[in-house]
Amino acid sequence: MKYQPIDNNLYIINRHNFMAKMKPGSLAVFNSNDMYPISADSTMPFEQARDILYLSGVDQEESILVLFPDAPDTKHKEMLFLRETNEQIAVWEGAKLTKEGAVETSGIKSVYWLSEFDKVFYEVMTQVDTIYFNTNEHYRANIETETRESRFIKETKDKFPAHSCAKSNPILQRLRSVKDPIEIDLMQTACDISEKGFRRVLAFVKPGVWEFEIEAEYMHEFLGNRSKKFAYTPIIASGNNANVLHYIENNQQCNDGDLILMDVGAEYANYSSDMTRTIPVNGKFTQRQREVYDAVNRVKNSATKMLVPGTYWKEYHVEVGKIMTSELLGLGLLDKADVKNEDPDLPAYKKYFMHGTSHHMGLDTHDYGLLWEPMQEGNVFTVEPGIYIPEEGFGIRLEDDVVIQKNGDPFNLMRNIPIESEEIEELMNS
Repeated sequence: MKYQPIDNNLYIINRHNFMAKMKPGSLAVFNSNDMYPISADSTMPFEQARDILYLSGVDQEESILVLFPDAPDTKHKEMLFLRETNEQIAVWEGAKLTKEGAVETSGIKSVYWLSEFDKVFYEVMTQVDTIYFNTNEHYRANIETETRESRFIKETKDKFPAHSCAKSNPILQRLRSVKDPIEIDLMQTACDISEKGFRRVLAFVKPGVWEFEIEAEYMHEFLGNRSKKFAYTPIIASGNNANVLHYIENNQQCNDGDLILMDVGAEYANYSSDMTRTIPVNGKFTQRQREVYDAVNRVKNSATKMLVPGTYWKEYHVEVGKIMTSELLGLGLLDKADVKNEDPDLPAYKKYFMHGTSHHMGLDTHDYGLLWEPMQEGNVFTVEPGIYIPEEGFGIRLEDDVVIQKNGDPFNLMRNIPIESEEIEELMNS
């Protein structure tokens, strides 16, 4: 792995918290992701399933975690099953986790090779009535590919039809939404790497550069700081491309007088950052661009202050909509009649600000979180308002990642990344 070793106390605590929520006499199983084929003998880069990573720290394929807190045999309380490594595998693919390495990474003492799984699993299944299966129930999930986890669930139900089934996901939604200090430190590192990329780009951008060249500058800085990739597909959108919310082609030239909306973030140790900045290609905002930019920034600042314990996500977005409406009136994009006659289910401001303001952040860019419960200390949210004006040829979005704190203002993980319009111009022209 490119990232530095992580304190295994994080995984020990995560497993303890998960097992405390399990039914008596039950066990839970978590599988790694598949290596997904492309064509011929090519595969996509491996990405570990976030839940087994969250509970064990094991970041390699063909791994299984079994949790059985009430196991009669103490060695079965926590078990890892790994692909057996050898000298030949090390030569062709690189070193895999040894049993000793897995113990050090996870804090789990009982580590087996995968060849032993069926025998051990049958033994422990005779000692339980309920098995927790791990299904993806994220509110944005759109699953078209059968996963290793889903195959395991089908096979286990066939082999053990008399067992009761329970869901791991509701427990994980609750646990993963509240970040441990170790996790927040990892996310801070990801944000700091994003900052380095942004500062590099500020010195690089000028009229005539291409969007993909800007993307390459970010990637250069990310890789040089132990990030393996972008946390999500980057958006480098100049001119009217910024009005396509999920523009990812990044293949156009950046023209004098245009703005560039850059929604990019580095990952670090599989934790995401999610940053959006909008800058002028020539280093100078026009008066109109700056008016809109500063309006978006004011909405972001006001919205950030609302991210405190007890706030409800749905009500928060209603309040942000009111602030945005006021700014759009001031910019002349809406008039009082637009607001007076608006459809409550489709407020007038949605013409220029179509998306939500905040989502949970963590191991996933759109992380687990309970949107119907009040926000609480340790949640990490993005704050990302925008104004999109196709008829004027530009769109502006600004985005930071913030931690909700027990007392006081939320803590901005991107506090050091330039955002004020004056600072952007100064840095681009220095």
